[in-house]
Amino acid sequence: VQLVESGGGSVQAGGSLRLSCVGSGVTSSTNCMGWVRQAPGKEREGVAVIGYDGITDYSDSLKGRFTISRDNVNNTLNLQMNSLKPEDTAMYYCFLRSGSWCSPLTWKFGTPYWGQGTQVTVPT
Repeated sequence: VQLVESGGGSVQAGGSLRLSCVGSGVTSSTNCMGWVRQAPGKEREGVAVIGYDGITDYSDSLKGRFTISRDNVNNTLNLQMNSLKPEDTAMYYCFLRSGSWCSPLTWKFGTPYWGQGTQVTVPT
């Protein structure tokens, strides 16, 4: 499985970005995909997840500003980020983990596949 993210960049506070992650070689029809971010000097933080069935879950601190979606036919994962804040500055990684369990903590367990990351910067 390979995951390739795109869509990162620099945006002013209050602006929006849309991240995408395209997967290839995905054979499991039951999986969880999601986004994790890591800011400099901080631990990785789960952002949002979505199961193959479309059920979503978000980090409590991000609900209302971020929206995750996926296209199972094209193995594409998206993250629409609105009202961005400087504290959203981080490297954003997409992941895919086989299985039905899907929560913002799913990435911590098992052996998920990871993308290379895409940088999001919101200057102060």
